Amino acid sequence: MTARNSLRLLSLAILAAALLVASIALGAADLPLRAVLDALSGGGEDPARTIVLNLRLPRAALAVLVGGSLGLAGAVFQALLRNPLAEPYVLGVSGGAAVGAVAAVVLGWNLYAPWALPIAALVGALFAITLVLRIAARAARGFDTRVLLLAGVVVGAFFHAVILLLLSFASADAYRSAGLWMMGSLAAADWSAVLLLAAYLMPAIVVLLLMARPLNLLAMGEETALYLGTNVERVKLASYLIASLLVAAGVAVSGVIGFVGLIVPHAIRLMWGSDHQLLLPASVLLGGGFMLAADTVARTAAAPAELPVGVITALVGVPLFVVLLTRRVV
Repeated sequence: MTARNSLRLLSLAILAAALLVASIALGAADLPLRAVLDALSGGGEDPARTIVLNLRLPRAALAVLVGGSLGLAGAVFQALLRNPLAEPYVLGVSGGAAVGAVAAVVLGWNLYAPWALPIAALVGALFAITLVLRIAARAARGFDTRVLLLAGVVVGAFFHAVILLLLSFASADAYRSAGLWMMGSLAAADWSAVLLLAAYLMPAIVVLLLMARPLNLLAMGEETALYLGTNVERVKLASYLIASLLVAAGVAVSGVIGFVGLIVPHAIRLMWGSDHQLLLPASVLLGGGFMLAADTVARTAAAPAELPVGVITALVGVPLFVVLLTRRVV
């Protein structure tokens, strides 16, 4: 990586760090910056220390991980499918996760065990990934990305119908809980969720960064990539599975949060081009920063009430996408 690209990544890391501190400081009860920094450095006094370390820091850390996962997955899917509209939820993963989560709420599993809902969402997402792969494999020889995209859209539509069917049998409280989950929220963040997502995100980032050159070649066309020595089928399958599992893990702990994986990679391309050696890590950093900002707005805009963070990302993401579209980078 060139020195210029290293500086670009450093600037995004500094931006993400500043947004992290701001997210911790702002809330229903604002905290002085000095109190936040003292708590983060291992000092400070209660109750500020408790608020920072037990409430706001795990939520901010989870926002970084979820946003980074969605940003990275979006960049990978856009390279894999060679489709500028590809984003983490286009291949049915979120639909499967939503079916699992809604089933857990409607059946009341979440009332008996707090981990039942994220586990059910993860199982649903994994089922969706498997189903899409099986349909694509039966419909075409090899790993045809066009067939994969169509299979994802069809599976997503089917899962949406299943969700509506489940909700038709739900009680009023279950209907509201399921609806709030599908709008996305980080309110249930804790250190166990942070560690779970970090344990998968860190290795996934390393593997996908090692695939940056093959993804660059794949973005130019499969024949070109094959001619230059890339094992196209292996790269497509590995990148699809890793990115889909990233989305599954993120959705399981935060619900459905849209537009992050669509907007972030395009913004990086607009600023610095489409080299995946820069695009992939930059999407992680900018995605994390974007999610931090959105979650801060969700917590503070209507305090003490809290808005769904998925609503904020959509309200911000749509105008940003229009700007990108008018600049002809989409």
